[in-house]
Amino acid sequence: MNRSELVTALAERAQVTRNDADAVLTALAESVGDVVAKGDEKVTIPGFLSFERTHRAARTARNPQTGEPLEIPAGYSVKVSAGSKLKEAAKGK
Repeated sequence: MNRSELVTALAERAQVTRNDADAVLTALAESVGDVVAKGDEKVTIPGFLSFERTHRAARTARNPQTGEPLEIPAGYSVKVSAGSKLKEAAKGK
């Protein structure tokens, strides 16, 4: 499902216009992005998803073609965890 299909499905389910559904989806993405960028909080939608910024330490890797070692600097990543309702849906229940 791509973004426009998701917006259409949200609009039908919530009985709102596509523009309203698109605005809510955009606001959700921006809000989650802002919180994750700050890194001091975890965003949780109970039973569905949680988003959290994590720190990755610097490490040494190898170039698979040449075998040459590469230094990968420390940085940040995002951890997304599925909630219980989403896990049950994935099982087909």
